[in-house]
Amino acid sequence: MASGSSPLRLGVNIDHVATIRNARGGAHPDPVKAALLAAKAGADGITAHLREDRRHIRDEDIAMLMAALDVPLNLEMAATQEMLGIALRHRPHAACIVPEKREERTTEGGLDAAGQIDTLRPIVGALGEAGVRVSLFIEADAAQIEAAIQLGAPVVEFHTGAYAHLDGGTRAAELRRIADAAALAAKNGIEPHAGHGLTFDNVAPVAAIPQIAELNIGHFLIGEAIFGGLEGSIREMRRQMDLAR
Repeated sequence: MASGSSPLRLGVNIDHVATIRNARGGAHPDPVKAALLAAKAGADGITAHLREDRRHIRDEDIAMLMAALDVPLNLEMAATQEMLGIALRHRPHAACIVPEKREERTTEGGLDAAGQIDTLRPIVGALGEAGVRVSLFIEADAAQIEAAIQLGAPVVEFHTGAYAHLDGGTRAAELRRIADAAALAAKNGIEPHAGHGLTFDNVAPVAAIPQIAELNIGHFLIGEAIFGGLEGSIREMRRQMDLAR
């Protein structure tokens, strides 16, 4: 880590352990066991997305994660009354509000916070009053950051999917956009995070952005675990992140 740089946290998303479990039914592999192993390997927190269709994480997983974890749980959730009720019942450390479409394979982009302020305001307010740290999963865009300011969200997480799937000059331009947005968020007292599509090969430039405090990574780490084990994949990601700082 470079002198004077702040530590960069790693949140490990264990959704796709549940995806594998659900493909055959039953209880294996256990996402709670994966979460505990991730924490042992150096994860600073665990992320889990409870989707409307329960395609991977299920309600009982959230209850068991809350009971088992010593590290913070970040609950990804859509801006619905059902999910708000679940979040208020469990009161995880953090709740990241994400866009959600039933037909998508994975989250395809950032939340349009600027266009949904009236919908989001009571949800963000209720979560904050319950002591849940609210994050908005948004594109690296000034209008979305302004919406986060208006909503009083303490955290934004920038969608890095476009960055991850571009190359050359277009990737460099997207990286600059993320860096500029991180600086703008931090200037306004909002803690910037980032995630989606990050791998060993592309994480370093994002990790090097000094204002970003946390990266949330899941699918890639679960996939790499097939070849080198979950602990090994997390330790290598942690190493790449630390080298970038």
